Amino acid sequence: MDARLLRAGDAAWLVELPERIDPVVNARAIDIASRVRGAELAPVLDVVVGYRSVMVYLDPMHDGADGIEARLRSIVAEPPADTVARGTSVEVPVCYDGGFGPDLPDVAAFARCAVGEVIERHLAVEYRVFVVGFVPGFAYMAPVDPRIAAPRRTTPRVRVPRGSVAIAAGQTGIYPADTPGGWNLIGRTPLRPYAPDRSEPFLFQPGDRVRFTRMSASEYRGRTEWGDA
Repeated sequence: MDARLLRAGDAAWLVELPERIDPVVNARAIDIASRVRGAELAPVLDVVVGYRSVMVYLDPMHDGADGIEARLRSIVAEPPADTVARGTSVEVPVCYDGGFGPDLPDVAAFARCAVGEVIERHLAVEYRVFVVGFVPGFAYMAPVDPRIAAPRRTTPRVRVPRGSVAIAAGQTGIYPADTPGGWNLIGRTPLRPYAPDRSEPFLFQPGDRVRFTRMSASEYRGRTEWGDA
């Protein structure tokens, strides 16, 4: 698989892979990032995985900074450990009722189907976590069933409630905090994607596999981790 190593200023290197949203390409990015972290290169400060890229941040004043390019080129040239790395399986309960999915009627209109079918189609797919970003813990998951892959809303909301499960084009995700957002809100989960007080703050990592399950409003209130039941 073609990969390019590019300078990104004086304090970072960028590994670029083929420009497409693809599990194999994303798995290669995850594999490269894992190898860079495992090499424990002293000048490296952080390694960030994208859909089809890896950004390596470093301290340009470190004594070993001049040798980073050669080490990264060697790592990028190594054969991948797994062509489609599969991460942890995560089950996420979602309440689509009780006003938690205010945009369900709009998605149903886009799909030309009933609201119930939108929910069924959202539940039927196993999603891959491609990237975690935007805000801490926001996982970009795909693929959404094309029938219900409604585009982003024309006018974003100033505040999207934390825990909201949403769709935008071919992706689905969960808002881990109260933030502005333009995705279509179809439900809410009681789980916290990001909790700094947990031993593992992030619920999702790139490469994880996610299945949504349906829960009632009363089940949501009995299980919520948000303290807003």
